[in-house]
Amino acid sequence: MYAALYFTDVDGNPLALRSALSVETWQFPGGNVEHGDATPFATAVRECREETGIEFDGPPVLLLTHFLPAQPAWPCAKIGFVFDGGTLTAAELGRIVLDPSEHTEWRVQPIDTWKATMSPRSFTRVAAVDEARNSRSATFLCEPPTVT
Repeated sequence: MYAALYFTDVDGNPLALRSALSVETWQFPGGNVEHGDATPFATAVRECREETGIEFDGPPVLLLTHFLPAQPAWPCAKIGFVFDGGTLTAAELGRIVLDPSEHTEWRVQPIDTWKATMSPRSFTRVAAVDEARNSRSATFLCEPPTVT
């Protein structure tokens, strides 16, 4: 299980972090549940703090439940939860401190620009989360199985 926080800047542009392990991958601040995490939201808050230095203290507003079928890299299905992290000012964005073992850069840009930057799979997720926030209604994203 994973959990993440979705942040935008004051213009509504999504924040994403570039993975250090897979440079073509852009992700929300978040990660996998660890022993001691009481809830998916606790996982999202902890991972966000570890990855960006952002101490999120807002309420747990769910935007997306994400189901991923088993893949070659992981033999079991996975579920994820993306929560609304709210809006970050330019000053707050400027205080982001990345863990270089996990992410090499952060970026905020318009959703249409993310479409050209992200893989189709990642963009589908960011578009679903953005739509959920704008509509004020959580959504469910179920990825199709990988054909081998």
